[in-house]
Amino acid sequence: MVKIISDSTCDLTREILDKYNITLTPLYIMTDDSENGFRDGVDIQPADVFKMTDIEKKTCKTAAVNIFDYEKAFTEYSEKYEQVVQICIGRGFSSCYQNAKIAAAEFDNVFVADTESLSTGSGYLVHDAGIMAKDGKNAEEICDYLQNAAPYMNTSFVIDRLDYLHKGGRCSGVALIGSKILNIKPCIEVASGAMRVGTKYFGKFEQSLSRYISDRLSDIKNIDLKRIYITHTACSPEIVEQVKEDIKRIAEFDEVIETNAGCTISNHCGPNTLGIIFKQRILYG
Repeated sequence: MVKIISDSTCDLTREILDKYNITLTPLYIMTDDSENGFRDGVDIQPADVFKMTDIEKKTCKTAAVNIFDYEKAFTEYSEKYEQVVQICIGRGFSSCYQNAKIAAAEFDNVFVADTESLSTGSGYLVHDAGIMAKDGKNAEEICDYLQNAAPYMNTSFVIDRLDYLHKGGRCSGVALIGSKILNIKPCIEVASGAMRVGTKYFGKFEQSLSRYISDRLSDIKNIDLKRIYITHTACSPEIVEQVKEDIKRIAEFDEVIETNAGCTISNHCGPNTLGIIFKQRILYG
């Protein structure tokens, strides 16, 4: 039997994690006055990050799962299961994959997979891995699938506020000021294990999201309609419902799953960020 473990950045719901017996290895949120940091989803929640950043004016940074934490998890589960698969946020975004590989070298039955993505771009693959493990697939089969499927993930987000990206050094002061003046809502895309700025939408967040969804789902014949995630940071129920309606207007997915982004994504993007994540049938360059 195979045990699936994922970094906390997969942003899957508790219901999915419990259904497929998926355990999380949490990343850390570090603050000015925290010596050891807070474990994502364990010691700290996204609302805490927003409070510390916006109200208490603290600087929050993210830190990877360390080698010791991976060793602790691998020791526990390698003794209980025939095989263990640790699934990681893309190595281009964090040192989690490298740390997990170092820790796994001490175990004969632990495998490490790089999703080349983040949030539910990783979560989609973690979800599939959980299903495969439950169906009796072995670690080699699961890892082969993850490696082959990773490039087909279509992961993107529209960001309402750029100040969190600016605080994290991922957005210049000029870009921040320009976005406020012109009311720009950029789409951040994940491709080939890296982030890039895609379409820049202008206007209100809700209107930008409708245009974003139309753009992302425009090539419907080349989209796998098995599942789509709506992943967001503290968006209102009204906005999420609008997004669901916009998706339904274009395509009928077998599953439309709403998830809340964890502390890692929330810390980088801030509140009112939303993305739709799905898998493509063909690979675009």
